Amino acid sequence: MALAIDKKKKNAPEEVEQKSKGLNTFLWVLVAVVIAVAAFGNVYYAEQFSTAVRVVAVVVLLAVALGIAAVTNQGKVALAFFGESRTELRRIVWPTRPEAMQTTLIVIGVTVLTSLILWGFDSIIVSIINFLTDLRF
Repeated sequence: MALAIDKKKKNAPEEVEQKSKGLNTFLWVLVAVVIAVAAFGNVYYAEQFSTAVRVVAVVVLLAVALGIAAVTNQGKVALAFFGESRTELRRIVWPTRPEAMQTTLIVIGVTVLTSLILWGFDSIIVSIINFLTDLRF
């Protein structure tokens, strides 16, 4: 039992150092301000600078905002999540080409068969309804 608990502790994500709530809030406000500056600056300087210069400025400001967001508590958790996701993605055993083709053909075959069965049921039901509605008493 103790061995299982130790394994779970080893597999558990590492605790990240938490920033204070005030500093975290300040960083998120700073992110919002940088994004607002990028948006309003793009519109305000539309006639003074070419589109290429404004696009570069917006991309740089958004990268700065993303960098600031990455050092917040939520940003560190998100970065850890993406790192673990990348590790899990490397563990995936992808099917070979013949396996993928075989599975695809099976799915297509089952889909066609199901479609034909449902079409047959629909035709029978329509015939029955037509027969019942054409009866005159």
